[in-house]
Amino acid sequence: MLPEVRLRRTPTHPMDSNKLWSYDPPPGHVIDQLAKDLSVSRFLANLLVQRGITDPEKAEVFLSPRLKSLGDPLLLTNLEKASNRILSVIRENGEISILGDYDVDGVTSTTLLVSFLKLFGNFPRFFVPRRLEEGYGMSRAVIKRAISAGTPSLFIALDCGTNSIQEVAYLRSLNVDVIIIDHHQSTQETPEDCILVNPHIFDKKESPWLDLCTVGLVFKLIHGMVKILRDQGNEDAHQVQLKDYLDLVALGTVADLVPLREENRVLVRHGLERLRQSTRCGIQALFQVSGLGIEGKELKSSDISFRLGPRINASGRLADATLPIEMLLSDNFQNSLQSARQLDEMNTERQQIERSIVAEAEKMAMERYHDSHGIVVFNPSWHPGVVGIVASRLTNILKKPSIVLGAEGTIAKGSGRSVLGVDLVKALTQVEEMLVEFGGHPMAVGLSLEQVDLERFRAAFDASVEALLGDFDTTPALAIDSWVQPEDLGRDLLGELEKMHPFGQGNPEPVIGTRFLELAQRPQVFGEGGKNFRFQYFTPSGERISGISWKFEGSLPPANVPLDLAFRFGWNHWNGNSYPQMEVLDWRLSS
Repeated sequence: MLPEVRLRRTPTHPMDSNKLWSYDPPPGHVIDQLAKDLSVSRFLANLLVQRGITDPEKAEVFLSPRLKSLGDPLLLTNLEKASNRILSVIRENGEISILGDYDVDGVTSTTLLVSFLKLFGNFPRFFVPRRLEEGYGMSRAVIKRAISAGTPSLFIALDCGTNSIQEVAYLRSLNVDVIIIDHHQSTQETPEDCILVNPHIFDKKESPWLDLCTVGLVFKLIHGMVKILRDQGNEDAHQVQLKDYLDLVALGTVADLVPLREENRVLVRHGLERLRQSTRCGIQALFQVSGLGIEGKELKSSDISFRLGPRINASGRLADATLPIEMLLSDNFQNSLQSARQLDEMNTERQQIERSIVAEAEKMAMERYHDSHGIVVFNPSWHPGVVGIVASRLTNILKKPSIVLGAEGTIAKGSGRSVLGVDLVKALTQVEEMLVEFGGHPMAVGLSLEQVDLERFRAAFDASVEALLGDFDTTPALAIDSWVQPEDLGRDLLGELEKMHPFGQGNPEPVIGTRFLELAQRPQVFGEGGKNFRFQYFTPSGERISGISWKFEGSLPPANVPLDLAFRFGWNHWNGNSYPQMEVLDWRLSS
């Protein structure tokens, strides 16, 4: 690819936003060749090349992800061992206890495995850490609570456990077998005398399942068990419809911010379709409370990110994450609806707490640490259940890796979120001697340290981030993926864009630019604070395009003047009608 071109533009209008716009066009001959090979438009070929997809076969797979392209689950390291051990416990009528993490990935992983095991007559007990009392993951406290309900034959940890050496040893001392299904990177030696399924530990970097989160790995696990049972002639296994679980897989995968590439893309593309058709009472109830109950409206990954996921997460952050699991397992719609309403109320409470902490954290960062490459902020009064979200917001605002910490006794405990170019696991590995514990993946981590070490850690983390960044430029810029003519806007262009779905981590929604577009009327301001505006645009062929902008920091674009617009393009569904809509991110006067 050509080196990135960033242009700081001189304001051509006294009130426009003066943001940086960047456009890094791939070589034209590469786009032309891919367009010819695939018989697609240059617009679509350009988007593929922008994402590093230049091979026609890989492009075909990307544009038409098929379930049959999923790899043999038994090729995943240790998955066959895990499958056979679970099946043997089922045959022996043994007891299984399942521990799942309290985020969406953990909730959906637990729901999926419990649902599957019930089909074969096993009714496992399931547990989720009580965040404020038992901490994160496979702690001794949550294990003791689980064991107090009865010592199982098999203990399965989902979305945690990769670094739980002592906890596994404790369970083995009780003669309990242990299976760990996890996708977090290891920060130390892994547990012994257990079955660990974690692609980041054992599998090759080119494996198509490398980036699966835990719910994707659990899907592979049940696929493996079904495969084994079918080979053994089990009739019940032939009745299992694996695609019925893809609604849960899509929920957990999108919410966990893993890259939507390879097998993740296949699972989410088909999972979103399954999610819309889901007959689970819990999902139908979630649709109702989150405003997604519109029949026929296509679900997008952003609906999970901003509507469904936060509600499922809310109870784990503020209360007990068994609530959403029980809701998703329930066959009673009214009970599910009651649970969904509770989650909705918790989410509202979480948002209020979050807004207050974000404001405090941003002020602290700007006043004290504005020169830092990596931000570390701490306040003992901050709720530990929302610091991860606050870290995400702070990173988005400051465009720097950010760690937000609350207090737990003498311990500072919290979460970090990163930016492109900084692997947080690597950054923390450089300073791990100061940490009590840490873990996660490159873009998101959890960590704890003694409060007395905070200042020393802050300086060391800043140096670690600076070293990882090197010459990498994190200056905020609005990157344009493709330029189109105003007359090209419309349903045909949206049809091209839909082939790129689902959007998310690793496949961001494209930002499109257009030049010399004129509005017949000045946009209309709406909403609290006058930060939002909307308008109507009619193409030369008469097709109606709506425009909207949220929380715009500059001025309104003028009418009857040639404009350059940067926007995302999608459908607006309103009152039973659907029409193309530009979500404007920035504008400038054409020159």
